[in-house]
Amino acid sequence: MHIRVTPEHRSRELGCGGSLTKLAYYSTVQHKVARVRSFDHSGKDIENEPLYEITVQEEITARLHFIKFENTYIETCLDFIKDHLVNTETKVIKATGGGAYKFKDLIEKKLGLKVDKEDVMTCLIKGCNFVLRNIPHEVFAYQKDSDTEFRFQTNDPNIFPYLLVNIGSGVSIVKVETEDKFEWIGGSSIGGGTFWGLGALLTKTKKFDELLQLASKGQHTNVDMLVKDVYGGAYQTLGLSGNLIASSFGKSTTADKEFSKEDMAKSLLHMISNDIGQLACLYAKLHNLEKIYFGGFFIRGHPVTMRTITYSINFFSKGEVQALFLRHEGYLGAIGAFLKGAEQDNPNQYSWGENYAGSSGLMSTSPDVYPMQRTRSGTFDMLEMDRLERPLVNLPLLKDPSTYIPDTVDLTDDAMARKYWLTCFEEALDGVAKRAAASQPDSMDALERAEKFRQKYWNKLQTLRQQPFAYGTLTVRSLLDTREHCLNEFNFPDPYSKIKQKENGIALKCFHSVIESLDSLDWEERQFALVKGLLAGNVFDWGAKAVSDVLESEPQFGFEEAKSKLQERPWLQDSYNQWLERLKEGPPHKCALIFADNSGIDIILGVFPFVRELLSRGTEVILACNSGPALNDVTYSESLIVTERIAAMDPIIQSALKEEKLLLVQTGSSSPCLDLSRLDKGLAVLVRERKTDLVIIEGMGRAIHTNYYAAFKCESLKLAVIKNSWLADRLGGKIFSVIFKYEVPCQ
Repeated sequence: MHIRVTPEHRSRELGCGGSLTKLAYYSTVQHKVARVRSFDHSGKDIENEPLYEITVQEEITARLHFIKFENTYIETCLDFIKDHLVNTETKVIKATGGGAYKFKDLIEKKLGLKVDKEDVMTCLIKGCNFVLRNIPHEVFAYQKDSDTEFRFQTNDPNIFPYLLVNIGSGVSIVKVETEDKFEWIGGSSIGGGTFWGLGALLTKTKKFDELLQLASKGQHTNVDMLVKDVYGGAYQTLGLSGNLIASSFGKSTTADKEFSKEDMAKSLLHMISNDIGQLACLYAKLHNLEKIYFGGFFIRGHPVTMRTITYSINFFSKGEVQALFLRHEGYLGAIGAFLKGAEQDNPNQYSWGENYAGSSGLMSTSPDVYPMQRTRSGTFDMLEMDRLERPLVNLPLLKDPSTYIPDTVDLTDDAMARKYWLTCFEEALDGVAKRAAASQPDSMDALERAEKFRQKYWNKLQTLRQQPFAYGTLTVRSLLDTREHCLNEFNFPDPYSKIKQKENGIALKCFHSVIESLDSLDWEERQFALVKGLLAGNVFDWGAKAVSDVLESEPQFGFEEAKSKLQERPWLQDSYNQWLERLKEGPPHKCALIFADNSGIDIILGVFPFVRELLSRGTEVILACNSGPALNDVTYSESLIVTERIAAMDPIIQSALKEEKLLLVQTGSSSPCLDLSRLDKGLAVLVRERKTDLVIIEGMGRAIHTNYYAAFKCESLKLAVIKNSWLADRLGGKIFSVIFKYEVPCQ
């Protein structure tokens, strides 16, 4: 069922399938954000004054909510709409799907609204395009016999053309060529409704979930006649395996015994899934399409269904076509109906991001996962999407955006790494909650909210222990992002704001002496000192326990102490000599794009001296910082104030700013890691305009947890200090080992 709510008024659209109702609505969410503003220091003694003012303000953002109900609970769904989403201005509710006809009278009577029906197929395609564009790791292949059953696909920026096989009550097969060009090319009346209907007749089981549970426990070979049952083994002439199904339910014609409910449900599921798989494969070959997406709530992430369809596609295409599934397949019509109803707001001009704090993950529809929730209301699956401030695009300098994978380690695949990192995040949780509460000393309910955050994130971690694939590929980045989402959900927008403010102020006082020291060195000594300073600055990471313990217990720990912690050369990854040779022998780079990491010593005493040297060589610099806060990472708004203060001390920086040879931009991200496929569009435009030919990524989150293997069209530098003993050991080093990767693209 689909509903749209706007801040000014409330209009309605509804999407009902033959079996399930999807409720979709738009809301505005008020939450706290941390803002920084430079003080007016004119005529004042600023020695003991804070660098800038921090305020916490209320901000309103747009959020899309999608909830699923079985049609058994349609009355509950309508009660929710009436109580929360309908006001006196509401006259019409728009609906899509077969249920829109079935429940039209009930909806109009219960809500007192006129039902206006939307075109099902248009909504379906709009919804599919939306999730393919906006949700990373939306698409996966199912591999039953591999260690990782769910193999998530890289987001391809070119999503067209594709075949969408939507399995609801029946089956619709649609060829999609562009955003607005699609064609219904076939279908079948044998679909999810057939499975449910025949299953109910055969097993007397009325609930869809229970029928799937029966099927998962059954053995279809007790009911189905196999090739070997007919021929005594494989049919060699036709190359058919003896274990292929020759006749679904074939043994029921000769057997005297009664078959179990489980076996009949399994046989029925195989029969329908095989039929759909073969049909889809034939249409894909006929229209020369390589991508087949299966959607509709019949799939529901159920392993038996996906395995059968995958096997069927692989068998009939001889491995040339892959069956692909969608994490949010059940929402496509509802999402599309919302987008169609909201066209005047042009939602496609924005990028959207999944809010992990409010979304239930893949496989959460199982009645074993949330039995109490299902008993109460039938509300058993939710998706929340937040509208982002600016559109996000690929970094133009990626060598091949279609094969780019941000994350270095797939924790879904690596059981040992998954166990370590989940435990690591669990052990750090109390400290994070304590830090969050301490960041708002004047708030009466900070402790209560911090405890709610702690419980919410703990529950997410337990879900991921049981279902590591719940939100797509599990990575260190997704664990960090989920934590940030949960912090924001309970109004802790920037727990490290005061720490960053203090450390930025302290580091600025040291900037002049660091520059003087660097300028006193000869050229070659200075290049090494600059790199060492960049690495030492990167030690100051409150997200790393080994560092935060030191910073809390040793307040005097500073820049020089950090240098002494660094691994001596040769480093764990060491191409410094090649970098030095490039600087000596090659021309200055046209423009360098630098992704900054931490506030304080990192950006001020590490990054800015390096920036200054590049500018002195005649290289323009684009300095990219996070749009929003994460840990103690520097934000774009903080970088503006810091840069202004540095420019007042340093004529090279001042001149570069004035002549627009040093440009500060936001990344569009609020993560401690870096996904180069989702960057602020303005940054991408600037990179093209300035003919950027050097990418520099610093920090453990951005250059090791992500982008360690990222390939670029231009030269790149990846620098980081490893501040985690387990990770250092994994990479063959020790804590505070150094990564310095200078890479030149193959010609």
